[in-house]
Amino acid sequence: MATGAKRFYKTVTVAEGEAGWWGILLDGKAVHTPARTVLCLPTAALAEALAEEWRAQGDEIVPATMPLLRLANTRQVLVAPNAAKTAEETAEYARTDLLCYRAAHPADLTARQARDWQPLLDWAAVTFDAALSVTSTIKYVDQPSGAMAALRRAVEGLDAAMLTAVRAAGQVTGSLILALALERRRIDAETAFEVSQLDESYQIGLWGEDHEAARRREHLRAEIADIARFMACLRDEMPAAAARPA
Repeated sequence: MATGAKRFYKTVTVAEGEAGWWGILLDGKAVHTPARTVLCLPTAALAEALAEEWRAQGDEIVPATMPLLRLANTRQVLVAPNAAKTAEETAEYARTDLLCYRAAHPADLTARQARDWQPLLDWAAVTFDAALSVTSTIKYVDQPSGAMAALRRAVEGLDAAMLTAVRAAGQVTGSLILALALERRRIDAETAFEVSQLDESYQIGLWGEDHEAARRREHLRAEIADIARFMACLRDEMPAAAARPA
């Protein structure tokens, strides 16, 4: 839907469909995906959260303010029909996982990386039997085949909706381990943001931050929070709505 499209509906309701799926009705008519199929949602909580996104629209519909709808459309149109390929591609994020690439210096930065990143790698090693290799050079480090296979199995075990969320989290944070930790509730959205931005935050502490960089970081923080809300809705929880930057 193009930005600036006029709002064409008055009422937004949630309807339970067949086989436990849920849909959104605008003036009694079902919402469709960009592929023109009826949007089908796996939980009531997600349906209610999407309904709130539609209700919150003003005189014009602004897709950028509907992040859960974007993820739901991605699940149905792109991920579900290609689940095996998507899982394989998502698991590959671990080959260049952010947490595995450390600074060689200065000492205070390397200490922060060890403090905040290593416990998550240790958690992944225990949880998935996937011990990843760490390097302090800019050169690519080959990851153990057993660890990669274990992470691939973990990703393949996700349903299409959660796979969509993990894929998005991996892309945004640069880390499959952070994405899986968010999915498993090992960390929350704010922690995922802070850990993924550790290097940038360190540089800001040294040199300051300009306005555009601050805006990019706030959008990133909001994007991770949206992914976490989507995950919570898939667990049929009703998380509080996150404020998005203008």
